[in-house]
Amino acid sequence: MKPSLPILLSINGGYVDTAGFLALQGLFTAHVTGNFVTAGAALVFGTSGVVGKLLALPVFCIVVAFVHLAGRVLAARGTPPLRALLLVKLVLLVAGAVMAVRLGPFPNGDTWPALLTGMTLVSAMAVQNGAQRAHLSSAAPTTLMTGNTTQVVIDLVDLLHGLPGPQSAAARARLTGMLGNIVAFAAGCAAAAFFFAFTRMWCFAVPPLIALAQVGVHANLPAAVVPR
Repeated sequence: MKPSLPILLSINGGYVDTAGFLALQGLFTAHVTGNFVTAGAALVFGTSGVVGKLLALPVFCIVVAFVHLAGRVLAARGTPPLRALLLVKLVLLVAGAVMAVRLGPFPNGDTWPALLTGMTLVSAMAVQNGAQRAHLSSAAPTTLMTGNTTQVVIDLVDLLHGLPGPQSAAARARLTGMLGNIVAFAAGCAAAAFFFAFTRMWCFAVPPLIALAQVGVHANLPAAVVPR
């Protein structure tokens, strides 16, 4: 498996999460559990976006369940599930970008245009999460970096302390992959902030392009290593 696929997924994860947070009144589209924190803050300070933050988790869970079931059906029919799910995510990101440009900006996160746009982007990130867990499980998480960061610190400490040969090799390989994802995620966050500052809603045109590159990378993987 080429490392460029999880790297691209991490870039998109950071980008969509940051762009959604900036454009949709603090809505986390990938780190959905973080919306409980921002929903509490919105209730205390009287800001908008509470409805979207509360809807994000159930929508995310429903889409992940759909992705898991769809993956099983596709696999049973001999269709590579990951490629099909990457295409679904691409369609959702295109739809989210069109909505953001046509319906935005969103000064009130509780209006139907903001909710529709936000839940479309949440669904796209749910597809990415569900597809990776089931069909790209060897890669580190690409939308939530807390676990990656924790494991990186643990591996660094273990390597500095000293590990037997096989364990050391495994820790180094894991460390390399997770560090790559963390850096890529951070780059996606920075890029989203930059483009939002200068283009506002047009910043959502970038994630579909990255998602298209992901489909291309997957299509070019050798048949022996194509994740299923």
